[in-house]
Amino acid sequence: MPYLVLATDYDGTLARHGHVDEPAWAAIRRLRQSGRKAVLVTGREIEDLQAICPHLELFDRVVAENGALVYRPDTKDVRLLTQAPPPEFAQALKNLGVVPLSVGHVIVATVKPYEMEVVRTIEEMGLELQVIFNQDAVMVLPTGVNKATGLAAALEELGHSTRDTVAIGDAENDHALLAACGCAVAVGNAVPALKERADLVVKGHEGTAVIELIDHILADDLPPPRSRPERQLQTSTT
Repeated sequence: MPYLVLATDYDGTLARHGHVDEPAWAAIRRLRQSGRKAVLVTGREIEDLQAICPHLELFDRVVAENGALVYRPDTKDVRLLTQAPPPEFAQALKNLGVVPLSVGHVIVATVKPYEMEVVRTIEEMGLELQVIFNQDAVMVLPTGVNKATGLAAALEELGHSTRDTVAIGDAENDHALLAACGCAVAVGNAVPALKERADLVVKGHEGTAVIELIDHILADDLPPPRSRPERQLQTSTT
């Protein structure tokens, strides 16, 4: 059993249009019954996820806001991993007419084509923030925060490492997540660049992809964990 943890993206990977079909939930249950852990890693805000996802209890941890926080479904505790941008930043975007605009515990998010207004505001305010894309979504986070750093914090709590973790995703903001883990998997509907860097591209799309991957994991039918230094991620956070 070389892989002990599954880290899965939500939208476009586990879920289709925000909804997860019952066969995918059944596959997560089978994974958990095997003694393995499941971690959900998403760009969504945790309150949004709680509203649309009925079975968060199936995950040992949830990494939300693209790595900015870790949520424990069993206790409902939220741990922020970084500081939020100053409130003046979101207000400046509102003043520019950036709509929609979502402000989470840390993340500030909008959609294309407002990326230029976002970048210009960051520069004008002299902030140390980064812009991360997820299909049409434009997400703003403190520099250095991504799905990989959030996963590292979650795995530290669980007593596991990225080396024995399989990660699966579909979009631009999943690059860091897949690169950090022992085995990187792209769904059939993933962006081409993610497929090129993955160890395995499953045929399934959105939900069926996760079922297919879990079948591989339970059969121990995956590449062995990577040992190259660039694939490793620190399991401690500051």
